[in-house]
Amino acid sequence: MERMISICGMVCSECPAYKATRDNDDAQRRATAEQWSKQFGSDIKPEDINCWGCLNTEGDLFNYCRICEIRKCGMAKGLENCAHCDEYGCEKLTKFFGMASEAKKNLEEIRASRK
Repeated sequence: MERMISICGMVCSECPAYKATRDNDDAQRRATAEQWSKQFGSDIKPEDINCWGCLNTEGDLFNYCRICEIRKCGMAKGLENCAHCDEYGCEKLTKFFGMASEAKKNLEEIRASRK
């Protein structure tokens, strides 16, 4: 399977929510809900673990992805991901990179391959 890169640079195809949805795996949903509830100090239920990836506009999408400001911005601009944005490295994205350095690495690789 080809890697599916989200707007912010995360790899959707490696996300536990995406995998649980793709595989219709309730055990994976329960495990992910438990892990993320602890990790993010939130009450995430197994039924919340359904997502077809950030670029999806018609099917299931994880709750946070629905309100993600980076995703909203990229979708409004019609971007495949932030690597294609003229304002790359904006404040929202830079702040996010502080929590997700792998996203920055992914986007930097995409930007480098475009030159």
